[in-house]
Amino acid sequence: MTSIGTSGSFTLGGRSVNRLGYGAMQLAGKGVFGPPRDRAEAVAVLREVVESGVNHIDTSDFYGPHVTNQIIREALHPYGEDLVIVTKVGAKRGTDASWNPAFSREDLTQAVHDNLRNLGLEALDVVNLRAMFDVHGPAEGSLDEPLGVLADLKKQGLIRNIGLSNVTAKQIEDGKKITDIVCVQNQYNLAHRGDDGLIEKLNAEGIAYVPFFPLGGFSPLQSSVLSDVANRLGATPLQVALAWLLKRAPNILLIPGTSSRTHLRENLAAERVDIPADEMAELEKIAA
Repeated sequence: MTSIGTSGSFTLGGRSVNRLGYGAMQLAGKGVFGPPRDRAEAVAVLREVVESGVNHIDTSDFYGPHVTNQIIREALHPYGEDLVIVTKVGAKRGTDASWNPAFSREDLTQAVHDNLRNLGLEALDVVNLRAMFDVHGPAEGSLDEPLGVLADLKKQGLIRNIGLSNVTAKQIEDGKKITDIVCVQNQYNLAHRGDDGLIEKLNAEGIAYVPFFPLGGFSPLQSSVLSDVANRLGATPLQVALAWLLKRAPNILLIPGTSSRTHLRENLAAERVDIPADEMAELEKIAA
């Protein structure tokens, strides 16, 4: 088993979490829809996650839907005191596995209660509002109304902290006028560097930045530069991509996901990959 802790910690919703966390999306079936092929392995992965020292798990009740949260509850409930579970609302799944906006007061309230029920919690540590103006990336549009709904649920004690996902810098600034924003979750990796300036700004404000798709997600990054650096360092391309993110900024929290214990161990070992300055310079060329 691989244990973690060398990459340090950062504050998320007023609590300290290890910078290397875990994303539960891949615990659902193909296309993040339906049950997993091997539920027992999914449960085993989650148990090894926390046994390895991970105390930040990212999930959503629209994964499956309901599937990943129910597996998390089966594997880990009652939860350890140091475990921070972050979930997302703002989308729902169609019967055809489509991803659809769910921004109404009724939709958001139902989503929060679904997360509470399926996770077996009385309050959610962090709830990210995922903007759905463009499912492929951030796009401008007002989040005032849905954020107001979440702020109301926070006042009721159902939510402790609020974050944002798939958002622009303007949406973050507008959101901070409505409620405290504790984290931002956007796509960011070696090749997808649009949030460089935003990461620095959030770091100065003590706000966590949680990149998803560290190796390109559904369209995996194909880079000979990355492969060559990984070969020279005796690591996998994904390990190098994760290690680069850890070195990129102290407020970056990672949530690589997998449904395999073998791959989990490979992911967690990424924090022990030391990238020297000359190799960092090579990796910087990927975005250029």
